[in-house]
Amino acid sequence: MNVLSGAGARIRHQVSDAEWKKRLDLAALYRAIHMFGMTDMIANHITARVPDEPDHILLNAYGLMYDEVTAANLYKVDLDGRVILAPEGDYRINSTGYVIHGAIHSVRHDVDVIVHTHTRAGVGVASMACGLLPLSQHAAILGEVSYHDFWAPSVDFAERQSLIDDLGENNLMILRNHGLLACGRSVAHAFANIFRLETACRIQIDAMASGMDNVLLLEKSHLESTQKVVRGDLGSASAAIQWEAVLRRLSRTYGSLEE
Repeated sequence: MNVLSGAGARIRHQVSDAEWKKRLDLAALYRAIHMFGMTDMIANHITARVPDEPDHILLNAYGLMYDEVTAANLYKVDLDGRVILAPEGDYRINSTGYVIHGAIHSVRHDVDVIVHTHTRAGVGVASMACGLLPLSQHAAILGEVSYHDFWAPSVDFAERQSLIDDLGENNLMILRNHGLLACGRSVAHAFANIFRLETACRIQIDAMASGMDNVLLLEKSHLESTQKVVRGDLGSASAAIQWEAVLRRLSRTYGSLEE
């Protein structure tokens, strides 16, 4: 049941065909994050840049579960959180969405989609002094991961420059004692990045349960050769093929993504 029912036609006629397509893609990504167990109730955000509107992003309404997000109930806001187009209903937006995401979108013009999560495994690794270890193929294929120290809940615009500086040119960042963040040049790329990072964290939590002395780390040469393969055509093709498979599963599981 759509908690913001009746909005689809109104929103659809106020946006371009390209924006509506992006809204459908982003709604699918929210559903996929829900399907693969990377949600924290109503918390967290995924944002996507609006086509042909580089200073506007799409953002979920605060209070909805990820499997309730549709193309019609997404907010369109500017990078400082000012509402450009609002869905119907009583739900508003959470400031952490545009504090974290708006900061990155403002400087990383190669980034189209940003995913932020608070998963058990992600926060677990984010709370380890060692950070993410090279102990699995999933960790190896990630490449370089940035780190950002804890500032308390991200509602302070003063934190923005620190987020930008810490992420740099990387697409992945571990927010210390907080969670995970993944950027992508497309919905498919962003999903592949957060799924791989989340899986690497789950593997690390499981492996380290047997004790650090029993953990086998990958050698530097193995890391470099693995990352070289993933940075090439194979990595991009894999993300696209994987996303197509995810979309097929979503179509079997959920109804319309429109409203």
